[in-house]
Amino acid sequence: MIQIYFILKIIHIISACVLFGTGMGTAFYMLLANRSNSIAIIAIATGHVVKADWIFTTSSGIIQALTGFAMVHLLGFSLLTPWLLWAIIGYCIAGACWLPVVYLQIQLHKIAKESYLQQQSLPAKYYLYYRYWFILGWPAFIALIMVYYLMVAMPVL
Repeated sequence: MIQIYFILKIIHIISACVLFGTGMGTAFYMLLANRSNSIAIIAIATGHVVKADWIFTTSSGIIQALTGFAMVHLLGFSLLTPWLLWAIIGYCIAGACWLPVVYLQIQLHKIAKESYLQQQSLPAKYYLYYRYWFILGWPAFIALIMVYYLMVAMPVL
């Protein structure tokens, strides 16, 4: 059991790094692309961000949940343990923000690609979606920071 737990913990930590790192990296990439004001760069960058989110964020998010619940089971923790419950709530908040973000990223890519192909400026809809994307990133970021703290400290609440 100790070996299984140790392996799960390593996988959990690595997937947490991938989840958070990809989120920060794609957000940075999106921000820089949009600051360039180049529709070609924005169209390419949004496409890469969508791919990275599907490949890395989706898989690491699933791995996080699976390894987390497996470790909880192996250690015999109750899901109602306060620090664990708050970590799960934080994870759910991050996920609830991420789902619309994925939709918005897909729409941003479609709009930017179409604008580039038509040699037109980005429409107001693009900037509205981009604003929503930016706003939703903050609660997800804060929630994941909270989850990291709870996972490391396991405080008695």
